Amino acid sequence: MDLMPGVRAGEVDGRIRTHYLESGPADGEPVVLVHGNLSTSRFFEHLMPGAPERWRILAPDMRCFGRSAPAPIDATRGLGDWADDIVGFLDALGIDRPAHLVGWSTGGAAVALVARARRVASLTFLDPVSPYGFGGVFRDGTPCWPDHAGSGAGVANPEFVRRLREGDRSEDDPLSPRNVMNATYWRAGHREPRDREDVLVDEILLTTISEDGYPGDAVPSQNWPGAAPGTRGLLNALSPKYCDWSWLPTLTDKPPVLWTHGGQDVVVADGSALELGTLGAGGVVPDWPGADVFPPQPMVSQIRDVLEAYRAAGGRAEIEEFPESGHGPHVDAADHWAATYWAFLESVR
Repeated sequence: MDLMPGVRAGEVDGRIRTHYLESGPADGEPVVLVHGNLSTSRFFEHLMPGAPERWRILAPDMRCFGRSAPAPIDATRGLGDWADDIVGFLDALGIDRPAHLVGWSTGGAAVALVARARRVASLTFLDPVSPYGFGGVFRDGTPCWPDHAGSGAGVANPEFVRRLREGDRSEDDPLSPRNVMNATYWRAGHREPRDREDVLVDEILLTTISEDGYPGDAVPSQNWPGAAPGTRGLLNALSPKYCDWSWLPTLTDKPPVLWTHGGQDVVVADGSALELGTLGAGGVVPDWPGADVFPPQPMVSQIRDVLEAYRAAGGRAEIEEFPESGHGPHVDAADHWAATYWAFLESVR
């Protein structure tokens, strides 16, 4: 594996066998970058060579992704397995001082859970999943259906899952992993250099495709659209049935928080292009029961509500929007995002 200058790869046995990337001095202040769904540590690699020398940057591959162990995900714990793996990873490295945590997308829920388990130096939510999970809830987190139908693995696109399983590296169909990445991870029109894009596609294709990994299992439902979340795998862990970090304002020890949001994000949005309420309202999924029953989820508003409550409870929460960025401003606005993040870390010393 060819890495960028100054970036090192390692592996450690913590709660699970964890592969990770690292840069900076071994005795530096720890910064842990946690990737999201259908990605790996290498989606942060480009930030490492230019990082200030005082920081020890660590980016693990989370279970079922990248080169870490394909350990099963217990969806009933939400992102609890990921959170415990992060704690185990830090313990295995002998890091007992509070770490600065960054959680991208799915990783946002995981780092929030870490902050409930142990003291952290700061939390950065990088276009995180909503505090109420992904799909099928009203603004206050109330589920549209009692069984949370319309969220979880049952609403994954089977053609996309097939292409992941078969290792499709092409760009001949909108549902190829390469095209899905370019259409949903970054702002419209952004492309990484071809060699770098190839690396990221290869990383996505390391995903464990199974009922215990991605997408997970599902159960039939009498409620629209006919499927409810099961108990295994990542997409169920993201379902509002299990995923929740709306309790953040109740933390006794409130670390400084930074939320960075891409203004053109189509994944985490008030009207996400991937969420069933939006797809139903647009006629993509038939028989939508209407906005009074299953509205598009206001994800950005939900994040803002929770962080405003965090401020009201005495916490520090900064918000930085990247108007021209998509779901990954750390990639499509890398220099701006990095400068914003390093400045935030300096401010919490």
